[in-house]
Amino acid sequence: MLHQDTISFLSELAGNNNKPWFDDNRDRYATAKEDFEVLVGNLLKSAEELDPAFEGQKAKDCIFRIFRDVRFGKDKTPYKPNFGAFFSKGGRKFPGAGYYMHLEPGGKSFAGGGLWMPESPLLKAIRQEVDYNFEEFKGIIEEKKFKKMFPKISGEQVKTIPQGYTYDNPAIEYLKMKSFTVIHNITDEQIASKNLEKIVMDIFTTMKPFVDFLNRGVNLGE
Repeated sequence: MLHQDTISFLSELAGNNNKPWFDDNRDRYATAKEDFEVLVGNLLKSAEELDPAFEGQKAKDCIFRIFRDVRFGKDKTPYKPNFGAFFSKGGRKFPGAGYYMHLEPGGKSFAGGGLWMPESPLLKAIRQEVDYNFEEFKGIIEEKKFKKMFPKISGEQVKTIPQGYTYDNPAIEYLKMKSFTVIHNITDEQIASKNLEKIVMDIFTTMKPFVDFLNRGVNLGE
C-alpha cells in the first residue's frame, strides 16, 4: 500500500514541474521514491511465482529515473510526474518483453507491458513467431479474461507490408506492428487502496502467456 503523501507528491509535481519547487520538496521526493521502491520490491517477490527469474532482483534495477532527458523530446519539463517500473528477466534494460507499472495520479495510472519498439532482428523474430503460430497467439489474446482486461494490442504499424509477407496473411494486422503492448488502467481509488499490489499482480498474471509468447519468439523466454 502506498502512503498518501507519495500520491500527493506526484499530483503536486504535475502542477509545479520546475527545479525550484522540486528542490524545495526534495525530501518529499526521497520519501516517495523509497515508498515506491517498497511497492516494487513487494511486486518482485510476488512475481517470483510467475517466473523464478525474478528471484533475487532488486527494485532499483526495475525503476526508471524521474528526471527527464529534455535534449531530444518536445516536452521540456525537467521531471516525469510519475513513477514507473519495468519487470522482466533482466530489469528495466532487458531487450525482451516484460511487465510495466505506471503510477500517475489524475486517472493516468496503469499496468501492462509487452514489447515496445524492439530492434529490427528482435522484431523480425517476433513476426516470424506470430506467423508460424498464429492460432496459438490468437488464442492467447482472445482468451476471455485477457480480452476483457486488454481489449486491444497496441503498437504503431508500418505503412507497407513487411518483407516476406502478403496482404492475405491471416495475421497481417499483427505482422505490421512495430510494438506489441497492452495496458489496463488503474483508478486513483485503486492506487490509494491496500489492494494495489493484488490488483497489479492480477494484471501481470493475466498477461503472462502474452509475455511468454513474445519472449519465446526472440529466444529470450527459455
